Amino acid sequence: MRIGCPTEIKNHEYRVGLTPESARELVAHGHEVWIESGAGNGIGAGDAEYRQAGAVIKDGPEAIFAECEMIVKVKEPQAQERAWLREGQVLYTYLHLAPDAPQTADLVKSGVTAIAYETVTGPDGSLPLLKPMSQVAGRMSIQAGATALEKAHGGRGVLLGGVPGVLPAKVLVIGGGVVGFNAAQMAVGLGADTTILDRDPAVLERVGIHFESRAKTRFSNKANLEEAVCQADLVIGAVLIPGAAAPKLVTREMLKCMQPGAVLVDVAIDQGGCFETSRPTTHAEPTYVVDDVVHYCVANMPGAVARTSTYALNNVTLPHALQIAELGWQEAMRRDPHLAEGLNVHAGQVTYKAVADELGYDYHPIGEVLGRSFQS
Repeated sequence: MRIGCPTEIKNHEYRVGLTPESARELVAHGHEVWIESGAGNGIGAGDAEYRQAGAVIKDGPEAIFAECEMIVKVKEPQAQERAWLREGQVLYTYLHLAPDAPQTADLVKSGVTAIAYETVTGPDGSLPLLKPMSQVAGRMSIQAGATALEKAHGGRGVLLGGVPGVLPAKVLVIGGGVVGFNAAQMAVGLGADTTILDRDPAVLERVGIHFESRAKTRFSNKANLEEAVCQADLVIGAVLIPGAAAPKLVTREMLKCMQPGAVLVDVAIDQGGCFETSRPTTHAEPTYVVDDVVHYCVANMPGAVARTSTYALNNVTLPHALQIAELGWQEAMRRDPHLAEGLNVHAGQVTYKAVADELGYDYHPIGEVLGRSFQS
């Protein structure tokens, strides 16, 4: 298979779909890998490293999109990239379609076979291709929040860990999954007064056992959420419904009881955000203020630590890329129903139910696409 990896063009996105090591692995299995010149510069991997790995370097993305059978990326294709996609081509990347009607419409129109990293599952029901970026984003959310709390950045002027004689900042983490757990680890490590909210008693028990007295746990209902938000200096939104739009848990009304200069960090912004007042921002302009509350809603947070993120991502995406290249996407999915969960769009049809329901498309089950021999 001819596999192409273009340079990411989203604002301040420095990650790359394939590392030189991943390119070498694909080439060793007999596949042809085309890399856009400069695609790896953001992680310190120059064209020479890719050539040494056996990849072909191409100037510009046009030839890659026109001639490669599979496109491997990191972020969702931007509008100009979507115009180059075509029927019979496989797109393998993060998509986050539920809150993104224009992207979904373009992918449907193109006829491409679009496989989303974020909906590929594991045997235990986990999301293994999303997990490493959730770990990165969770940890970064505390760094970003701590910076936004500084007075020069519009915040209250509060140090997360405080100092002797001065209380630490109050950090609220909404959601105890991968993002929330990693955010809480960082907040606790910095000495913040940390509270974790979740609706799942098993999650609350797990994080409670892990953190012991270093963090508080609380069941998430409307009353507890509102009280905790009002008291917090920093709120981390870490709620995920796989493939679907995030629920709007923190309303604009709740912002009125927060201290001026308090900070909201919405890690769920890729799925539409879990704060009513959230809108996507970029690393170039990461924050804005609503009702005196600072909002940090960068939609590609891990792109800021591109080298760490790219290698963590390739560790989990490469095995499936090899499967697709070796077997073709249909046979790879027939053999691996967890990979099949990643199929979101194929030949003009939406094949992921949460996306179809959210955006009003007819839902076409994966088994319908792959044939009756497929067992989910």
